[in-house]
Amino acid sequence: MPEGHTLHRLAKLHHKRFAGGQVRVWSPQGRFAEGAALIDGQVLTKADAWGKHLLHHYDSGLVVHVHLGLYGKFTESPAPLTDPVGEVRMRMIGAGRSGAAFGTDLRGPTACEVLLEPEVDALTARLGPDPLRRDADPDRAWHRLSRSQRPIGALLMDQKVLAGVGNVYRAEVLFRHGISPHRPGKQLSREEWQAIWDDLVELMKIGVRRGLMHVVRPEHDHGAPSYAADRPRTYVYRRAGDPCRLCGTAALHTVMEGRNLFWCPTCQAH
Repeated sequence: MPEGHTLHRLAKLHHKRFAGGQVRVWSPQGRFAEGAALIDGQVLTKADAWGKHLLHHYDSGLVVHVHLGLYGKFTESPAPLTDPVGEVRMRMIGAGRSGAAFGTDLRGPTACEVLLEPEVDALTARLGPDPLRRDADPDRAWHRLSRSQRPIGALLMDQKVLAGVGNVYRAEVLFRHGISPHRPGKQLSREEWQAIWDDLVELMKIGVRRGLMHVVRPEHDHGAPSYAADRPRTYVYRRAGDPCRLCGTAALHTVMEGRNLFWCPTCQAH
């Protein structure tokens, strides 16, 4: 599932390409036909993101909410676009303030729906602070973390606690701070939480800029290759059984609350 930096990167791209101009919107697949008809021909005023949720705001007050889920993906192209290929839920074509026409196709999202602003407010009220938003308040997350017996590895993935963090950032930021994913949230110190938050802010900003998650510090970015040819190295994510890049201990894997978890039992003993 795409993590928060992917949605923020998409929001920046869509705002740059479409905001300030009318957009044509339709649903070649048909599943979003009614929603598309409500916004077709309107002016996109803003595209932004909160956690793993992308929001397209229109001058009518309507908002298109997209959650990519496990399989959703946008494909971007200069206009004119060729005929749709596959199950395209939503197609957008428009030219923003730059005057250059672009299009984007959305396939396979978990959610693609039209909301009113109060519904958007209700959606975001259910989400924790997003490290990539300027208005984020890390104390909101700390209030829940510091009172919970759940393991920190689960709390970081709970979008009601912290929005936008997924499996990779969860595993890697805990490794970078030497914290066991099994430690109860209430045993985390305020200073440890602030260090984790600050690190997530920086790491996720890098993800927005580069389009990839760079989580290994430069002095450790050598040795065994990444888990995939097109991905930067990780410390522990998808490295079960491989030697830790720092201590050589085999990285471990388990399932925590339905999601794969990776950690080093030596570097993250506490």
